[in-house]
Amino acid sequence: MLSQNELARYGRHLTLPEFGVDGQERLKASSVLLIGAGGLGSPLGLYLAAAGVGTLGIVDGDVVEESNLQRQVLFTTVDVGKSKAERAAVRLGELNPYIVIHPYNLWLSADNALEIVAKYDLVIDGSDNFSTRYLASDACVLTGKPYVYGSIFQFEGQASVFHYNNGACYRCLFPEPPPPGAVPSCAEGGVLGVLPAMIASIQATEAIKILTGIGETLSGRLLHYDAKGMRFRELKIARNPDCPMCGDHPTITTLTDYNVVCDDVLGESKDSTVKEISAPELQALLAQNDVQLVDVREPFEREICRIDHSLAIPLATLKDQLDTLDKSKAVVCYCKGGGRSANACQELDAAGFSEVYNLRGGILGWIDQVDSSLTRY
Repeated sequence: MLSQNELARYGRHLTLPEFGVDGQERLKASSVLLIGAGGLGSPLGLYLAAAGVGTLGIVDGDVVEESNLQRQVLFTTVDVGKSKAERAAVRLGELNPYIVIHPYNLWLSADNALEIVAKYDLVIDGSDNFSTRYLASDACVLTGKPYVYGSIFQFEGQASVFHYNNGACYRCLFPEPPPPGAVPSCAEGGVLGVLPAMIASIQATEAIKILTGIGETLSGRLLHYDAKGMRFRELKIARNPDCPMCGDHPTITTLTDYNVVCDDVLGESKDSTVKEISAPELQALLAQNDVQLVDVREPFEREICRIDHSLAIPLATLKDQLDTLDKSKAVVCYCKGGGRSANACQELDAAGFSEVYNLRGGILGWIDQVDSSLTRY
């Protein structure tokens, strides 16, 4: 039951005719698992905690970085370098001391997802990659939990509710993960800093409606938001009886870890045939002036930081600029984290370059091991 302090805190909820004390008590008795404490997870955590969700679990194995602060409003400058899940728990506990918060300083995986998801009434996805989305959705189907979905990219976002009231699951809309190379990298994509707040508020609203039984949810509908045009549009989603996950005869009965992430998150080559070189090894080659260093990132990324004496050849234009490189001399490619440059190495190998290397960890590895004066992003 609600204490006197809680009655005062949630007063604006209690005066809503369709909400009242009953709705607030349902929130207090409920539990929500928030996957990700980043762009979407930050405002999600703030709104769910403020609303009075009784138990909140936060799964995130990452640490706060300077570049996060443009949109991840749950954190401040003093949090840089610290665990997102643990700092989120502290911040949300300060916001609302009447709720219970469980931080999970780890990545969701096929080994732990079912155990964690089973403990909660509902899952909200604030992740930023397809791997986690499929894993979270599949775990929700296998454990019978509603899945509140949201995603953002550049100036656009979308949200929906899956696996609720016999509605479609995520795989009804997207049966299989996208193929490697089809997912834009984080650096290439970018995101408007205020965009996550819009999508997260929609997700939080859907969660509260599900937990309290109020209103009509987005189950069976995909809501798309265009920030530049300030427009919403809606797509109908029907449950697919042939869905491999929730269909009449499901073919997927266990969880799988998918490796469909932003290239720049990998930090190493996705292809074992691509030869790699460490940052200190590259530094030695540059001192001997014995290598061609190629930066395959976008021009705006070079404005943030670059390795001296590197050639600017964005990956998309590499095939058209092969004649600017000397095939008789070693070539080292780099990007932000190593993914795009691994693709560049494959193109150079196919074009007949005999000595091609990928900088392990990209320019972020260079910053960590060689030149810390450069700006991380």
